[in-house]
Amino acid sequence: MGRFDSVRASLRRAYLQRLEEARAERAAAAVTVEPAPPPPPPAPEPEVNHATTASRDDAEIPHGLRVAAAWSWRLLILIAALAVLLWLVGRLRTVLIPLSIALLLSALLAPAMGFLRRRVKLPSSLAAFLVLVAGLGLVAGVLTLVVSEFVNGFPALSDKASTGVRQIQKWLTTGPLHVSGRQLDAFFSAATTWLSDNRGSLTDSALSTATATVEVLALMLLVLFVTFFFMRDGKRIWYFLTGILPTPARGPIRRAGEAAWRTLVAYVRATVLVAFIDALGIGMLLFFLDVDFWFPLGTLVFLGAFVPIVGATVSGAVAVLVALVDDGPITALVVLIGVIAVQQLEGHVLQPLIMGRAVSVHPLAVIVAIATGVVLAGIIGALVAVPLVAVLNTGIRHLVEHRHEPPPDAVVAPAD
Repeated sequence: MGRFDSVRASLRRAYLQRLEEARAERAAAAVTVEPAPPPPPPAPEPEVNHATTASRDDAEIPHGLRVAAAWSWRLLILIAALAVLLWLVGRLRTVLIPLSIALLLSALLAPAMGFLRRRVKLPSSLAAFLVLVAGLGLVAGVLTLVVSEFVNGFPALSDKASTGVRQIQKWLTTGPLHVSGRQLDAFFSAATTWLSDNRGSLTDSALSTATATVEVLALMLLVLFVTFFFMRDGKRIWYFLTGILPTPARGPIRRAGEAAWRTLVAYVRATVLVAFIDALGIGMLLFFLDVDFWFPLGTLVFLGAFVPIVGATVSGAVAVLVALVDDGPITALVVLIGVIAVQQLEGHVLQPLIMGRAVSVHPLAVIVAIATGVVLAGIIGALVAVPLVAVLNTGIRHLVEHRHEPPPDAVVAPAD
């Protein structure tokens, strides 16, 4: 009996130990998940104390409408400022036109001026004077050749023009149109009547030639005077004008102006080179075709190239008309093909190659600038419009590309 009791006691102890271990395992495996606290109730929207009725009305207007209204009044202010600027330009064009021409001449003569100052070591005043005199001598020589050739060849061209008019009359009556002589007489009678009715205005224009000549001479003197000082003191004048600006704006504006000046010099130099190539090509074509006034027409093509798109078209049309009157339709057709070829070469090869992308202006901007220049200042306005647009384009792009954005902390007011 003693051994049996000891075995039973051992089994009971083992059972109780296993029971305790099972309870411990269940207690360890049981995970007590505490319920998540409920989310806090949303904070009530702050009540905005509208000081005025207008602020309460603004809060009730949709956001998109407020943005559109903000853009609208700002655009209206910009349009009004532009209108005032154009009005001032129209009122001051007598002064602004000589300044613009002098600026272009200064850009054209700037390389020669720089050569005399850097290589020859001449003073600024002497270098500017020599360059200006040399430029005047070159222009006077070319004009003398053009006028002399035009005077010598005008009688022959007039006779050929009369012959051409008679041929056109004969073609109109005997050709496919079958215009009667009575209709031609009515047309010429209407032209004669118009000349008689407008004789007074034509006479007034002729009488005002003396006044116009005096104005042109005064304009030329002013241009020469301003050009001389632009070449001699251009940088000092620019620094003086930018000196009235706030100190942080002086450096960026001066650098933008210098970049715009380099663009203007490159534009004028490239335009002269392209115009010379156009004039040489069309002039040589007219020379080999034995067309009268080949040298004056080449000079006209050279001058017309300074007015993009429009100038080349007008000068080419004049060359074709003179060839038509001088040598007939076959020669005129050959000249037309040559003019189109030269203009295509200029637009697709010479201008992108010589001017580059730095001074390129979109054709739409060119057309709008020329139209605006013609409205404001006539032919001279068309001449100076595109270079000024190129200058403004470079200056504005330089300011935008080199703009220094302030850090966010610099534009946020610290809380007191």
